Amino acid sequence: MNAVSDAVASSSAPSGIAGFTGRALSNLLDLPSPTTDVSVHRGLRVPMRDGVVLIADHYEPRTAAPAGTLLVRGPYGRGWPFAALFGSVYATRGYHVVIQSVRGTFGSGGDFDPMVNEIEDGADTVAWLREQPWFTGTFGTVGLSYLGFTQWALLTDPPPEMKAAVITVGPHDVSGPRWGKGSFALNDFLGWSDLVARQEHPNRIGVLVRQLRAQRLVTRASLGVPLGESSRAMLGEGADWFESWLEHPHADDPFWTRMHLRDALDRSDVPVLLLTGWQDLFLEQTLHQYQRLRERNVPVGMTIGPWTHSHMMTKAGPTVVRETLDWLGTHLTGAPAQRRSPVRIHLTGPGWLDLADWPPPMPRLVLWPVPGGGLSGAAPGPDSGSVTFVYNPADPTPTIGGRLLSPVGGYRDDTELSRRADVVTFTGQPLPADLYVAGTPVMELSHACANPHNDVFVRISQVDEHGRSHNISDGYLASAPDSGLVRIELDAIGHTFPAGSRIRVLVAGGSHPRFVRNVGTSESTVSATTFATARHTIHLGEASRLILPAGEQPPSAH
Repeated sequence: MNAVSDAVASSSAPSGIAGFTGRALSNLLDLPSPTTDVSVHRGLRVPMRDGVVLIADHYEPRTAAPAGTLLVRGPYGRGWPFAALFGSVYATRGYHVVIQSVRGTFGSGGDFDPMVNEIEDGADTVAWLREQPWFTGTFGTVGLSYLGFTQWALLTDPPPEMKAAVITVGPHDVSGPRWGKGSFALNDFLGWSDLVARQEHPNRIGVLVRQLRAQRLVTRASLGVPLGESSRAMLGEGADWFESWLEHPHADDPFWTRMHLRDALDRSDVPVLLLTGWQDLFLEQTLHQYQRLRERNVPVGMTIGPWTHSHMMTKAGPTVVRETLDWLGTHLTGAPAQRRSPVRIHLTGPGWLDLADWPPPMPRLVLWPVPGGGLSGAAPGPDSGSVTFVYNPADPTPTIGGRLLSPVGGYRDDTELSRRADVVTFTGQPLPADLYVAGTPVMELSHACANPHNDVFVRISQVDEHGRSHNISDGYLASAPDSGLVRIELDAIGHTFPAGSRIRVLVAGGSHPRFVRNVGTSESTVSATTFATARHTIHLGEASRLILPAGEQPPSAH
C-alpha cells in the first residue's frame, strides 16, 4: 500500500511547523538540537482483519538516512500533546513516526472497548507498516499509560521487526481493575471512563470545564447509592463498559482474560525501557514487569522518579525524552548507550542513584506499634492490649493523596486523616539521623473484625517538626480475614526520612474513593443500598509490626 494514496483527507503539513515545534520542545526539555525537518501526512487508512479501518498520521523525517521507525497507538487522539511529544520530537531526530488512533476513537472505525482489541489491531497495524515504501525494516514503540498497554499487546507475540520498546507508566494487566490486593480502583476508572467518553465532544470549552470539575463529580458519584446508578448518572450515555467492570470484581474472573497481557512478560525478548514514578498508579505493575524480564535475561532498564502518573508529560518530560532517545538509539541505530546501570531511582535527599538491580540490598528495620500510639524499635510485651476503630461505609474514610490518576494524588498533607476517629495512628520518636528507605515496606497486623466483610488500609507518613504529616507509602487489602495475622505489602518507595522527622503508621478500614468502599454486607457493589459498620481490633504485641528496608546509608550501585 502507498501511504499517501491510502489516506483519507490526507494532508502534508509544512515541514516548518513540525520543525518549529521540535525546536521549541528541544529548548524546553533541554535536548540536543533537531537534525532534520519533517513532513506530516495525515489521515492514513490502516485496514484491520475484520474490515475496520483505523486512522493514523505519519511524521516523515526529511533525510536520506532515517534513524528508524516508531509506532505509537492510543485512544486520546493524534493532536496536542501527542503530535508534539511523539511526532515532532522524534521525527526531527530522524525517526519515521506513526501515531494511530485505536479502534473507535478520533476517526478510527469500530467501537472502543477498552483494552479488548489491542492484540489483533496492533498485529494488523504492523502488517500494514511492513508494506509502506518508507518503512526502515525495523521499528520501536513508545508511549505512556494506555499507549503503554498497546505496546504490551504487541509484545504478547512480538513481530520480528520490533527491536525496542519504551513503556512509560504502562500497565500490562487491568484485571479487576484492581491493583495488588486492593479493591476496585473506583476513583481512577470512573474518572478515566468519563474523560474518554467525552473527549471527542465538539464543545471543547465544555469538555475542559468538566475536566476541571472531574474530581468533584467523581467523589459525588462515588458516594451515591446504588453505585451503578450514580455512576451512570455521571457518565450519561458514554462508557458503556463501566457497569460490567463493577459487576466482575474478581481478578481471576474469565471476563478479564482479554484485558491482561501477562504472556508478554514470558514470551518477549524485545529490549524494554520502563519509566515510572513513586506515586504512579501502575508502579507495582512496572516493578513486576522489570523483575520478570530481568529474570529471563531480557535487556531491560527501569527509571523511577518522584512523579505521579500525570507528571510523566510535564515534570518528568525531560528525563523521559532523553532516556527514550538513548534507548532507541542503542537498540535501533546501534549508538553507544548512555545508560550506566539497569536501574535509576530518585531518592529524596541524595537525588538520582544508579543501581545494579531492584530492589537493592538494604538492612531490615522493624518497628512495633505500642500502647499510647507510639511506634518503637522494641516489641511490646504480650499483655500490651489492643486498639479498635470502627469503619462506617456511610461515612467512608476519605482518600488523601497517594497513587491516583487524578491531579489530587501524589504527596499530600494528610494531617487531617490522622485525626479522624475511624483511623488509628502510631508515631515514632524524632529520628536521630537520616533514614534511607529503598524497597517494599511490609505491615503485619494481628487483626480481628466482627464483620466478615472488611478491608484494611495502611499508610506510612512522614511527620515534620511542626506535627504536619504527608503520605509516603500505602497498602490495601480487600476482603481481609475475620481474624489472624494480616500481611500487607505497601507501595515500593525510595525515600529519605530526614533527621528530626518522625515515622507514622495509619490504619483504617478504607480509602474512598480511591478504592470502592466495602459496604459491609454481601450485596453486590453495583446494586448495594444498605451498609453495615465494621469494628476492627489490632492486637499489640510482637506479631503487629512494620518492616522497612532501611538503613543509615543510601543503597549502593554495587
